[in-house]
Amino acid sequence: MKESDFVRVKDRVLNIIKSNSGVVTTAEIASELKVSWNTAEKYLLEMALDNQVIRIKKAGVNLWVRK
Repeated sequence: MKESDFVRVKDRVLNIIKSNSGVVTTAEIASELKVSWNTAEKYLLEMALDNQVIRIKKAGVNLWVRK
């Protein structure tokens, strides 16, 4: 994936989080982006490393919020 494509994906993810009351699951992101859960998790983890989102681990689910 080119860097410009990843920037577009990150923008879409941030918009999805914003439109869903500020909290989403990995599965919700995967569904919205039409990618696998693993791919969505990879995007979200990279965004967490860039300090764009925060992961909250709950029993059996990862919740994501904007930083």
